[in-house]
Amino acid sequence: MTILEPDLRALLRERDYGTPAVSSETTVSVTIDGRSVTVPEGTSVMRAAAEAGIDIPRLCATDSLKAFGSCRLCLVEVEGGKGTPASCTTPCGDGMVVSTQTEQVRDLRRGVMELYLSDHPEDCAGCERGNCEMQALAVTTGVAEVRYGRDGANHLTDSPDLSNPYFAYDPAACIVCSRCVRACSDIQGTFALTVDGRGFDSRIVPGPTSFLESECVSCGACVQACPTDALTETSVISLGMPTRSVITTCAYCGVGCSFKAEVKDAVPVASDAASDSGAAAAASPEVVRMMPWKDGGANEGHSCVKGRFAFGYASHPDRQMNPMVRESIDDEWRVVSWKEAIETAARGFMAIQAQHGGGAIGGISSSRCTNEEVYVVQKMVRAAFGNNNIDTCARVCHSPTGYGLNQTFGTSAGTQDFKSVEEADVILLIGANPTDAHPVFASRMKQRLRQGAQIIVADPRRIDLVRSPHIEAAHHLPVRPGTNVAFVNAMAHVTVTEGLHDIEFLRERCEDVDAYLEFIARPEHAPEAVEEITGIPAGDLRSAARLFATADNAAIYYGLGVTEHSQGSTMVMGMANLAMVTGNIGREGVGVNPLRGQNNVQGSCDMGSFPHELPGYRHVSRPEVRSIYETLWGVPIQAEPGLRIPNMFDSAIGGSF
Repeated sequence: MTILEPDLRALLRERDYGTPAVSSETTVSVTIDGRSVTVPEGTSVMRAAAEAGIDIPRLCATDSLKAFGSCRLCLVEVEGGKGTPASCTTPCGDGMVVSTQTEQVRDLRRGVMELYLSDHPEDCAGCERGNCEMQALAVTTGVAEVRYGRDGANHLTDSPDLSNPYFAYDPAACIVCSRCVRACSDIQGTFALTVDGRGFDSRIVPGPTSFLESECVSCGACVQACPTDALTETSVISLGMPTRSVITTCAYCGVGCSFKAEVKDAVPVASDAASDSGAAAAASPEVVRMMPWKDGGANEGHSCVKGRFAFGYASHPDRQMNPMVRESIDDEWRVVSWKEAIETAARGFMAIQAQHGGGAIGGISSSRCTNEEVYVVQKMVRAAFGNNNIDTCARVCHSPTGYGLNQTFGTSAGTQDFKSVEEADVILLIGANPTDAHPVFASRMKQRLRQGAQIIVADPRRIDLVRSPHIEAAHHLPVRPGTNVAFVNAMAHVTVTEGLHDIEFLRERCEDVDAYLEFIARPEHAPEAVEEITGIPAGDLRSAARLFATADNAAIYYGLGVTEHSQGSTMVMGMANLAMVTGNIGREGVGVNPLRGQNNVQGSCDMGSFPHELPGYRHVSRPEVRSIYETLWGVPIQAEPGLRIPNMFDSAIGGSF
């Protein structure tokens, strides 16, 4: 049996402590194999051992899932205790002394491992994944051969399920550890997998038919959880194992998930030109798979179908990997050096300005770019082009967020990170469908809702979060499009007129309190007064407002259904007011939280990619602001705002841009 070298295994899998971390102010000290370690009370023996640098063999345990205790490989002996308990489900006690490598424990592990291998393909060493945990554990437990025959009943001839386009399921390699089932239910929240049958007849099934026809959303959580090659990415099957990895950020949605892009370096191919010099032409590396990074703050090791599997564009033959130029639209493209490409572009820009004026060119930045890239683009437009014709998609989708939150909180960013939702007791979701638009965050939100938090969905649509497995919204308020402001003011009206507002918080933390309370208490903001406007029954709105106002931690999440509207900025300020009037600002589990359209909308706005604002949301018309950047960049800056994206296209059609 061939086992991957340790450095390659480390490349493919981050350190796994076996069971989740425990949060406790009380600590206990234990001794494991002679090593002392202090851990929070409630920590499993398995995790404590891992923190002490001792890896206990396991197959069903992983630190992204609650302990299950089914594989029976992680047995240990506890001084003064009976039997050999599973270390994954045994909590540490103060003063506990644990042995993980006694002769009895090793014999038991070898026996269990032999049983697993007796019903596992004999060509295990040649599996496509190459980082199968069973491979490594067979060596760790000292199993060189299996004493049991293979002539009896087994699962070795079970047919694989190849219906899913992104991964294959081979039941012959499955050990029914249930990690995939638990990942699907506990992490993703889809509940597409289950264990069918009992005992020897147990098997993992994706509903009544196949993976493709099940509820599976192809997030890949099951594939990542699998300790064998029972679930394997088709890209690995076709391309082979990667040789290195690169930490990167997914560019698909606004969550910004962190991934390890696992890459296979291509073997250099000798070309005719290179053969004369004895050199070899370097072939482009190929992405083999995208592995969600456990240390990524936005996703913590989870992913969606797009980020996990839709990476073909990275190595697609149509993707241009080199700069090219052509003299006219009728000419063929030719590959050139970066130096020639940049010089050609610069000459073209200068020629256009010489013929059509300084305002005839501009730039458009993407909210998928880094802060540094966006800053350099807007600097190039202002300092080199000499105008403010710089714009970005972020202005269209979330500039109301920047303006509204800046007016109310003094900063143009949302108040929380994604993890904060884990502390929310009531969630108000407005104008967003996270399941479709921010699926990884939706999974995290669903985890919290299944733990007992409640959700109020204000949306004309009956989105997934209104009712999904083990989740039902406390209120679905089908607000009529265009009436968001009336709705949020009515929520605040109920809060104030029924005495549910946090007056102490308002007096200590807020300004213009009396003016706001007088305004919002007016009869025209009552649910009964706006019922016909919003389409929300007054009783339902009052009940939802009471739920939000009386929660220990209430959080607001919103999306483009709020911001891409003529009342977007006003609505953002209204939501900020609702959060303040209920005291839901300044701690975990609360706040006003925009769900962005791309992964760096915030940074794109911060870095000055607007035609009217320099970095830091400082208007170009202010002399003291321009003076800062004129001194920094050594060139004058125009005082007039530049063209927005629609104006650029209109001007181009008119021949002036």
